[in-house]
Amino acid sequence: MSSTAVPAQHPGYALITGASAGIGAEFARQYAARGVPLILTARRAERLQALATELGTQVDVQVIAADLEDPAAPARIAEEIARRGLRVRVLVNNAGYGVPGRYLTRDWSVHARFIQLMVTALCELTWRLLPQIAASGSGRIINMASFAALVPGADGQTLYAPAKAWLVAMSQSLSLEYADRGVRVCALCPGFTWSEFHDVTGTREQMSRLPRWIWLSAEEVVREGIAGVERGQVLVIPGWRWRLLYHVVRHLPQSWLLALMARSSRKVRAQA
Repeated sequence: MSSTAVPAQHPGYALITGASAGIGAEFARQYAARGVPLILTARRAERLQALATELGTQVDVQVIAADLEDPAAPARIAEEIARRGLRVRVLVNNAGYGVPGRYLTRDWSVHARFIQLMVTALCELTWRLLPQIAASGSGRIINMASFAALVPGADGQTLYAPAKAWLVAMSQSLSLEYADRGVRVCALCPGFTWSEFHDVTGTREQMSRLPRWIWLSAEEVVREGIAGVERGQVLVIPGWRWRLLYHVVRHLPQSWLLALMARSSRKVRAQA
């Protein structure tokens, strides 16, 4: 764990998990442009350092390399933040990935690591940092959920949608619990977004066959997420096409949605 600069006096830092690439790195860039100092954490220290060098001319940037699949990581991150004398005002829970393949095609250890990162670590890190976020009087928490949380789970992504749906419900509860302390919480639910996500899951070839008009840019997702949490929106769906789709699907019978998901899953498997 290392830092890139001496921390400056500031009302609070933005801690961004999974900040080494994609949407996480874009959150760092947009918060830096707003003058918010940063704490960046992810597994890939060299990428974090490169991003810290890029943004260090704008704001103070602290780097804490950590793997949130490690059950000890949330406590170590919180302890390192305290050791450096930093205060977190904004928390962006962005770290995550998907595990493609049907449930029994993966060892339980794979699923256990996924749950640790996507649910347990996120909840623990939020719990450890929430007191200082609330104490700031203007705290913000952005939880990177997914449009997948708002529709039935897909065949071949057994735990992904449930983990994201958990995150939506958690965001709603935290928003109600801490509104009187000035904390605004949102679940950011983008659809398909250009990032390294599908490269990590090994599904880039299949996903590249989808029409380009449905894809979002990381810049658009982050811009709408930050604007949404500042407005006090608890559920933020970037992109007007995805918002329109949400308003359509929420009124469809569950049996229709399940049939549509089954058809979509068969099509993806046939193309794989």
